[in-house]
Amino acid sequence: MHFPAPEILDYCEQHSTPLNEILQQLERETHLKTLAPQMLTGPVQGAFLRLLSKLLQPKLIVEIGTFTGYSALCLAEGLQPEGQLHTIEIDEELLRFGEKYFPLAGMQNRIKQHLGDARELLPLLPDGFDLVFIDADKPSYPIYYEICLKKMKPGAVLLADNVLWSGKVLEEEERLKDEDASALHAFNQMVQKDERVENFLLPLRDGLMMVKKL
Repeated sequence: MHFPAPEILDYCEQHSTPLNEILQQLERETHLKTLAPQMLTGPVQGAFLRLLSKLLQPKLIVEIGTFTGYSALCLAEGLQPEGQLHTIEIDEELLRFGEKYFPLAGMQNRIKQHLGDARELLPLLPDGFDLVFIDADKPSYPIYYEICLKKMKPGAVLLADNVLWSGKVLEEEERLKDEDASALHAFNQMVQKDERVENFLLPLRDGLMMVKKL
């Protein structure tokens, strides 16, 4: 993935409110024990998610794609006192990270983990989503988007990660060779034409589509 130059990310991190030690430990363990540690949200995007959540003060957050739980912990910091974050992951092994780190962060009662296919689990969650973060299998983004949009409150925010896909969404030749690039380009176009929302594609790391339900 072609992210901004490391020195730019380092500078951004140095000039952002630091994340806690628990997240730093989780980042280290993710790099040691997973095959694709680059999937981790990381400190720069994590700081953005945390601040956005604190600004929105959501009561109900839904995350599709837990990975090792880093983004869930960042997002959960903005929850209202009685709020809850539901995070869905299809890989049972990855849930073990959350089982360890959510209690360490004091979030074991605020973050609820779900194992399985998000397409089946999302309809079972309560209505009234305030904030949604999608970071899972890319061809399914339109399905997740439609299910979530129906369950979101007016004014709620949805974030979809990796929508630039290393810049491959820009070139038709690249999209023909890469199923995920093609799927993400189609998703970006779908969102752009959706009159139910206001959207902005933020070039943060690998691209973050921000959507506000009207």
